[in-house]
Amino acid sequence: MASLLQRVKSKMAIFAHRKARGMLDGEYGSVFRGRSLDFDDLRAYVPGDEVRDIDWKATARHGSPLIRRYVAVRRQTVLLVTDTGRNMAAEAHSGEVKKDIAVLALGVMGYLAHRHGDVVGLVCGDSTATLSLPAKSGEAHLERLLRHVDSHTRLEGQPSRIQDQLGYVARNVKGRHLLFVVADELAADSATAQLLLRLRAQHEVLWLTVRDADLAPSPNGTYPNAPAAYSVADESLLPWPPGVSATVETAYTKATTERDTGRKAMLRAAGITEGDVAGSGDVITGLFALLERHRRAG
Repeated sequence: MASLLQRVKSKMAIFAHRKARGMLDGEYGSVFRGRSLDFDDLRAYVPGDEVRDIDWKATARHGSPLIRRYVAVRRQTVLLVTDTGRNMAAEAHSGEVKKDIAVLALGVMGYLAHRHGDVVGLVCGDSTATLSLPAKSGEAHLERLLRHVDSHTRLEGQPSRIQDQLGYVARNVKGRHLLFVVADELAADSATAQLLLRLRAQHEVLWLTVRDADLAPSPNGTYPNAPAAYSVADESLLPWPPGVSATVETAYTKATTERDTGRKAMLRAAGITEGDVAGSGDVITGLFALLERHRRAG
């Protein structure tokens, strides 16, 4: 069986030819600006060092500038939070299965954490159950996390409800972690807004939305899906095509726009940086942009 993590590495290697992969590493490293540090030792000042790191008392005794050096006192914990309900087994905007895009995104973030010496855990589930896999280090562990998401996201599964997984984190996860949430196009509501505020008060939170399939007609008048379309949320048949009349098409476009606007406003009010991807080809650049926006917002 092909390694899911190997696919992640291959995608990152392709990205490295277009943009220095070190930039992606650097953006990840900037997320934990508050990383706890302990004093290690002193060394001679060299041009480019931060003036604030000069130990002035030691400098006076020594007769030349000395810099304080620090080491991180602990590794950070990255918690991957995702939906394995049947919504994530539906079609994404690109025509791919949302699950495949989510696994790639989770894999890239997990691999970045691994390369930085951080540990990675997983919280996932649907509307009926939530599972937590403890944070550990190592590529074999990350492969197990990705395989769990891949194998448990099925069309015949239970409905999605990412709020349940977020609620589990709020109730059970102690300490300050980086939460990387991957979900589909969540609709805003007051209860979810309060939950996000609670999570953001304790954790760093990054949010990646996997875009839904576009059911509206394309500009050339063709339709992206086959006529036999149904909703994975409740298995109801969808009126097809949605653009059968100008009224239906307008209502559909308005509803999707309002949902997007509401979600973005809800996340922004909670201080959570959101990115979105339409397909697997967007994941690397989408994550880079997400991490960069989070750094700038800090």
